[in-house]
Amino acid sequence: MRYLDKPIAAIHAALQNKEVTPYQLLLEAKERIEANDCNAYERLTIPSEEELMKELGPFEDDNLLYGIPYVCKDNFSTKGIETTASSNVLNGYVPVFDATVVQKLKDKKAVMLGKTTLDELAMGGTGTTGHKGITYNPFDPSKKRMVGGSSCGSAAALANGDCCFATGSDTGDSVRKPASLAGLVGFKPTWGRISRYGLFPFAPSLDHVGYFTHYVEDAAILLNVLAGHDDMDFTSSYVPTEDYTAHLHDGLKGKKFAVIKEIIDSVDDSYNKAKFFALIKKIEDEGGTVEYVEFGEELLRSIYATYIVISCAEATSNDANLDGIKFGPYYGGNSYQEVMMNARTKGFSELIKRRFVIGSFALMKENQEDLFLRAQRNRAKIVEKTNEILANCDAILVPAAPSIASEFAQSSDKLSSEYLIADNHLALGNFAGLPSITVPLALENGMPLGINLMSKAFTEASLLSLAQSIEDITGLGGLSVANPKEGNL
Repeated sequence: MRYLDKPIAAIHAALQNKEVTPYQLLLEAKERIEANDCNAYERLTIPSEEELMKELGPFEDDNLLYGIPYVCKDNFSTKGIETTASSNVLNGYVPVFDATVVQKLKDKKAVMLGKTTLDELAMGGTGTTGHKGITYNPFDPSKKRMVGGSSCGSAAALANGDCCFATGSDTGDSVRKPASLAGLVGFKPTWGRISRYGLFPFAPSLDHVGYFTHYVEDAAILLNVLAGHDDMDFTSSYVPTEDYTAHLHDGLKGKKFAVIKEIIDSVDDSYNKAKFFALIKKIEDEGGTVEYVEFGEELLRSIYATYIVISCAEATSNDANLDGIKFGPYYGGNSYQEVMMNARTKGFSELIKRRFVIGSFALMKENQEDLFLRAQRNRAKIVEKTNEILANCDAILVPAAPSIASEFAQSSDKLSSEYLIADNHLALGNFAGLPSITVPLALENGMPLGINLMSKAFTEASLLSLAQSIEDITGLGGLSVANPKEGNL
């Protein structure tokens, strides 16, 4: 195990004891990045030794992120660094300010190594629609399997072992699904817990800042830094923060989990189910209780359609400024409409165009009642049922994905229960704005499987404690291509 494979606290102790220097960490990261052939990066920002030491200054004993390398999804604004959200329409755009998340990490002397790829404008879940092409799963050397999206580059970089953590955004499952497919911890807190100032908007009522780590403890350490109200984001919460590392090892005794029957029933992979039930047995052995509950199959099957209508409608409104005048390339034209059409025709992929058509159609006056408002009413029903289940337990426990990462050429039945339920249920956490975390569960033929936990709003401390206990059971903390493990289940 090399230094980048260790937990953040252990790396900090090594820096403190002068076993390693920040520049040596950087060289270790650079070596791995140069060997990473998964198309994970939009651009690299690796500083020289002189730049690094000037940026860091003297060692800070009480700062766990001092000198810790990370990568940043390319839809976070970075001052002086081109930020494109993997879209041709934003080629050449260089922000004049840092996103609040980026600024907080900069203040804590974390070292950004690069900006990572994503599905264009964070829309999509395959890692195939960014303007630099397909991003691959590092666990599959044949390059046939996806890593998921939209935070594909951040997942691929961290799964390769390039750094210690990676930022992402999560609108439907864009951090937590790739985490399952790439053997990572993928976490998004309560809506408003972390400022979204400087995060390119997709669908603001669903958008969350999230991130990937190798260890649950590292996710708690990052939340201590990133959580809190921000005057630059009027949607950020005033709910007081806490020390999210304080209760990580409280254990499972007396904890109650709810398992949604219809989600389990919709998973066809028998190996995934077997490992999930093995985990439940371990939870019960350690004093936890598990109750099987019904959500309603019809309501669960409506998640995807509800998500598409709401997210596309909000995206259409939010990205109206990408018109070739305010933002985007100028291709000429004799009118505003012609300039906009030229910019969007050449600047957007087919997926983005389709989503904007759906969003515009849903927002048309004659369609709002039947489409947009109907979707909003259904969202309210889904949120009500989710909160009803959580009122009687500490967390909802479900498989994070129906199977290991799919092959790019593999198609799925878009009307099957496995697709509509098992492949899309993580959007429950976005509809309700609840904290949700994916942790590695097991490996199937060398490819990772994950499980997901979701809890009540602003209960991140207890959720992270539950996730830590599950990580202890599985033994897969720190899993990456550079640090392979077999797990305990």
